[in-house]
Order: sequence, then structure tokens, then C-alpha cells
Amino acid sequence: MARLDIPEGDGLEAHRMWMLAPHMGTAMHAMSEAVYEKSSLGIREREVARMRIAQLNQCVVCLNTRAASAMAQGLTDELYNSVQDYRDNPAFTLRERLAAEYAERFAIDHTDIDDALWKRLQAQYSDTELLELTVTIGFCIGMGRAFHVLDVAKDFDVLWSREPKAPIA
Repeated sequence: MARLDIPEGDGLEAHRMWMLAPHMGTAMHAMSEAVYEKSSLGIREREVARMRIAQLNQCVVCLNTRAASAMAQGLTDELYNSVQDYRDNPAFTLRERLAAEYAERFAIDHTDIDDALWKRLQAQYSDTELLELTVTIGFCIGMGRAFHVLDVAKDFDVLWSREPKAPIA
């Protein structure tokens, strides 16, 4: 049960809560669309970073969300569930391992992101991709933690078969 008095109605709590502050719901929907539908990042890289954050945040929504296009590119349910083992799993590409490491360090201790990691990231990603990856990671950390703190989205327990969208609109 959410910690907010969520308006009654159809749909998930995480959707209905934005009825309390529609202006924020509109902004969050726009951000979600930018992150999940307009990014130049590879889908698997984005999904590995998102899932690593979901594991660290313990976000039920994100832990149970799968992108069909990532799965079509071989990111199986087993791989989604083993993202925390990115360092030792040869099924993840170098870019995916870097995305997971960056997401993990960003979520646990952002001050630990040093020049050595940044050089490794720059060797694999363009500046545009790094900006998008950074903003995506920040968005996922923030919204995952917000949902957890507000205790919303507990009514969400399905495996999505389409591109993930933050449940905000």
C-alpha cells in the first residue's frame, strides 16, 4: 500500500499517483520517453545498466520489466537476472560490462567514479552516448528509489514484452 493517498481509479498506483501532481507526471513522462524511446544507446547496454540499478534499488517495477527488443538481441531472462555477475559473465559484451559497472558505482558511491573508469568508458562510448548513459542511470536511480520510498508500484508484477516505460503517466 502506497505511503501516499493515491486517487482511486483504474490502473496501477504508480500511474494514478501522478494525478496528485500532474505537472510532474507530464515532466516524468517526457523524461521517460527520452530515456526509453529516443536514446542512441544500444538497448542491451541500457537494459544491463537499468537492471543493475534495479537490483541495487530493489525496485519491484524495474526488476520485473523486460524489453522485448533486448530479449530479441539475446538478453534472456537468465541474463537479466544475473546482471550482478557482469564482471565474470562472458555473455555480456565489454560495453555492457562497463555500463553495469558505471551504473553500480554511480548508485553506490558516485564519488568513486574516477578518471580511470572514465577513460575506459570513453574508449568504448561516444560523448553523446556517455551523456545519455549518465542521464539514464540518474533517472533510473532516482525513480527507482522514489517508488521504493513511496511504496508505490507494488501492484506491478508482470513481465513486460515491450519496451520498458517508467510507470508514470
